[in-house]
Amino acid sequence: MKTLTTTQELAEYCKAAAGYPYITVDTEFLRERTYYSKLCLIQLAIPSEDEDSAVLVDPLAEELSLEPLYDLFRNEDVVKVFHAARQDLEIFWVEAGVFPNPLFDTQVAAMVCGFGEQVGYETLVRKICKQGVDKTSRFTDWSRRPLTDAQKNYALADVTHLRRIYEYLAAELEKTMRSHWVAEELRTLTLPATYDVRPEEAWKRVKTRTNSAKFLAVVRELAQFRETYAQGNNVPRNRVFKDDALIELASTKPKTPSDLGGSRLLLREARKGAIAEGILAAVKRGVSCPADKLPDVDNSRDKLKVNPALADLLRVLLKSKTESSGVAAKLIATSSELDQIAAGERELPAMSGWRFEVFGEDALKLCEGKIALAAKGQAVKVVAL
Repeated sequence: MKTLTTTQELAEYCKAAAGYPYITVDTEFLRERTYYSKLCLIQLAIPSEDEDSAVLVDPLAEELSLEPLYDLFRNEDVVKVFHAARQDLEIFWVEAGVFPNPLFDTQVAAMVCGFGEQVGYETLVRKICKQGVDKTSRFTDWSRRPLTDAQKNYALADVTHLRRIYEYLAAELEKTMRSHWVAEELRTLTLPATYDVRPEEAWKRVKTRTNSAKFLAVVRELAQFRETYAQGNNVPRNRVFKDDALIELASTKPKTPSDLGGSRLLLREARKGAIAEGILAAVKRGVSCPADKLPDVDNSRDKLKVNPALADLLRVLLKSKTESSGVAAKLIATSSELDQIAAGERELPAMSGWRFEVFGEDALKLCEGKIALAAKGQAVKVVAL
């Protein structure tokens, strides 16, 4: 197995890869101790029987620049194939501001092709390639050098089997004329906003049990401080303080270092130094936030007038559409979207694009009383009225 450690070697491989219709890509990285992922290894494979068709790229090598790979990512004549691409794409976007184009994600494609929700790579290898995957090296330290043969074999398997999986899924999509469905799903993965975390918006990811604007003002300031500190020091946000500690701080509103000492959930390291100072300053800003600067509380969901019977019928319709189309229910519509549809809302993902073809159109007809649902054996049948 070949490992590329110089820019020239990578450039030669990428030049050869540019002559093929696709290339499979995977990465190994570490993120347990950092905010940003540390890229440790890249695996590449082209559709060829050549011995060196699949290679490892060592981004930690001193004499290697990844620019030849980024040029290949920009080459629109070569499809870049990943499985569950989100974290990989985040790495390349943060590192170089580049997205692979065109992109194909086998996990998304598998969901469209009837393999269930968020199907794992090992499942696709077993069902499509009829082989198993050795998982023993999955949780090893990919930053250590030299890599063992077991690590290299494990890493290469992630892109060699991916060739067969891609070809199978691409053929299925072509046969069922659903390629545009996958393309529609992948647009979100190549939007910078998907990966650009804004500290001032971090509070929206914190789950709270209250919608009090004054309480959320403190949550907002604490979440913003935590995100800014984590980004600036390249540490996981949970190493600063966890969500449960954030909620506790927003409730107790500490004013002094001694107040922090009374926290049950705050890490010991966060009760002193820069983190402690940041917490106290954030709480103070949140408590003194003027009324016109308080967070906008979204109470729209609380005001939904959901027809529960209609919502139940929509769930039955979704199950029927899932079974007939083979597409994972989670990919078509969420439970909250069904409630929103039953409440009369229409500006939803489930009511546009390919989802409208599969589910939304009949969901609209069901809401308008134009169709009914009937049981036929173990199946559900749509009946026009």
